[in-house]
Amino acid sequence: MPEEQLGEELIKEESAPRASSRGRLVARRFLRTKQGVTGLIVLALLFVLAFAGPALTDWSYTDKDFMSFLQPPSARHWFGTSQTGQDIYAVTLRGMQKSLIIGLLVAIISTAVAAIVGSFAGYFLGWTDRMLMWVVDLLLVLPSFLIIAIMSPLFRGGNWPLFVLMLAAFMWMVTSRIMRSMTISIKEREFIAAARFMGVSAPKIIFRHVIPNLASLLIVDATINVSAAILTETSLSYFGFGVQPPDVSLGTLIADGTRSATTAPWTFFFATGLLIITVLAVNLVGDGLRDAFDPTARRPGKARS
Repeated sequence: MPEEQLGEELIKEESAPRASSRGRLVARRFLRTKQGVTGLIVLALLFVLAFAGPALTDWSYTDKDFMSFLQPPSARHWFGTSQTGQDIYAVTLRGMQKSLIIGLLVAIISTAVAAIVGSFAGYFLGWTDRMLMWVVDLLLVLPSFLIIAIMSPLFRGGNWPLFVLMLAAFMWMVTSRIMRSMTISIKEREFIAAARFMGVSAPKIIFRHVIPNLASLLIVDATINVSAAILTETSLSYFGFGVQPPDVSLGTLIADGTRSATTAPWTFFFATGLLIITVLAVNLVGDGLRDAFDPTARRPGKARS
């Protein structure tokens, strides 16, 4: 199939410089947005704290100091201790690790599913579109919180990957509808028509041309999904339906600290503060990416490219 291969090469040669130059332009625009750079720096520091911070202390999140029950922050326990003698610093960083990992995985999975379902529905239309959109409509009306709560006993024993899949299963539908609409609008453009004329198969066109041309939407959506997934995980874990003992997350730590928030605030405020900072940093990165990809949406007073 020489014609198909030749067509693909021609399209690649034509689109590669555009993609590269656009990527550099977007990067320059992003680096000029104060909120985006600030959010990225804060987020990077949070990741370093979460994954490298435990090495700075002799305490593990499973250790208990039976000589220090519910003690305030000190040189021995930087964030204080819990009612059972656990080091709040070690436990909080462990919880932040879990929340960050869950947020990233849910965002990646849900965005990937939305991209595939939406682009296939918009490209093929017909019965493929009707079948996929029927699944989307069905998932939109299902009570996701109730379903995850019912399945929460399955998350015990470190089976948090199943929790990730459950969260991702209910976070992709709206984005898939947007992807479908945008696929319909671009599938008749010249480079798509040229690929079809050269005999390139539909799946190759979708994965090599349609989805990459909608990458700006997907990147911003994935960023938004990170904060949404972290908040959803925290809410479910707070009520006991998310991450299950013996593991911890920010949601379980906030739930445990709520009972003594007024008498021993260190058991509550550190986990809550890190959650707020994390979600705020992710949202700032999302705002910066949105302005970088779509400068026409920039609010007055922001830097111009």
